Amino acid sequence: MKIPPVKGTRDFYPPDMAVRNFIVDGWKEVSLRNGFEEYDGPIFEYLKIFQIKSGDEIAEQLFSLTDRGGRELAIRPEITPTLARMVNQQINSLPRPIKWFSVPRLCRAERPQKGRLREFFQWNVDIIGVDDVLADAETIFCAIDYLREAGLTPDDIVVKISSRKMLAAVLKSIGIDKSKLDGLYAVLDKRNKLPDEAFEETLEKQLPDKAKRQRVLELMNAESIEQIEQMFGAQGAFDELKQLMLLLNKMAVGDYCKFDPGIVRGLAYYTGIVYEIYDRADQLRAIGGGGRYDDLLKQFGGPAIPATGFGIGDCILGILLEEKGLLKPKPKELDYFVAYVNENYKGMAVELAVKLRSKGLIADFSYKAGKLSKQLKLASESNAKKCIIIGDEFKNNELVIKDMGTGEQKLVKVDEFLSRPESF
Repeated sequence: MKIPPVKGTRDFYPPDMAVRNFIVDGWKEVSLRNGFEEYDGPIFEYLKIFQIKSGDEIAEQLFSLTDRGGRELAIRPEITPTLARMVNQQINSLPRPIKWFSVPRLCRAERPQKGRLREFFQWNVDIIGVDDVLADAETIFCAIDYLREAGLTPDDIVVKISSRKMLAAVLKSIGIDKSKLDGLYAVLDKRNKLPDEAFEETLEKQLPDKAKRQRVLELMNAESIEQIEQMFGAQGAFDELKQLMLLLNKMAVGDYCKFDPGIVRGLAYYTGIVYEIYDRADQLRAIGGGGRYDDLLKQFGGPAIPATGFGIGDCILGILLEEKGLLKPKPKELDYFVAYVNENYKGMAVELAVKLRSKGLIADFSYKAGKLSKQLKLASESNAKKCIIIGDEFKNNELVIKDMGTGEQKLVKVDEFLSRPESF
């Protein structure tokens, strides 16, 4: 009986693995050059750690279990709670600022659909210990730095930016009580996900007052920071956003960014700048998103420390890169393929391949002697740069080296070749 993979998961055959590595290696390279250090944590945690951040209802959205000791555990659906736990454990010894990144494998008990699977990889970048909008700008820059390097232009993607602080100040000026904000944020977060009529019905349930509701709709439909400032006043509520936009322009990524008051981020723990990344055509789900979460570490029993960060998943990103023709995984490639004319030279071929590998070169050989033409074909299929042919010349301590690109062949002494194989 053939057993299929679990729905919502992926098998990574070598070509698929090459695509995954293309994305993940790019994430890591950009993180490191932006000054971030890599970390990771366990693939499962106590269920409580996720309930602290997202509420008890999160248990229905993840894979949970009870171990033999009766402990309630869960496979991680995200890594931010793990980050908070790890930082709190060593809070007094970690140098500030804490600039960390991670590429965890995550699992969520969701209904699989385009761009959303039950198992996926996510790039997380966070800065902890900096109470300055410059840290928000740097995390946004880091995300764009990767997307730009991957070949995506401002015509392809946009970072939509808003602020919880600004929203709170404006909503307060409208007359909405602070205790109602979290529930209202959850509704406003659905604005771009629902038809206008459905959104307004949902908003009415949360905010029955028609006059206040109309003001909220005016806020959501505003096109600029200046327009909201003129409409609602709320002095000082826009300074941080203006400074952020100025910094992003100085970082030469302002053309990727756009103010959008409809960006709210549904999770209650966000406290300041928030943003989401979309394809310009708006045909896909959000590629990623993040923002400032200054209270999260405190919720996990640590001190009140400012923090900001984002997450980008590989599923939607992979779809977008493929649609744009930008997925360029590195194919299998050999420095040398060692061929041999008959079975008598097989042991010598193996020995030579092993010597090349010990020198840090990528080398392979055929398990069967076969015809030389078949071995040369295998060398070509393996994207070998050069092919070494071991034959009767080996008796005179010589090898034939064939350049697989040009087809040129030359006779080289074995000792001379092994002393500097990378030069041939």
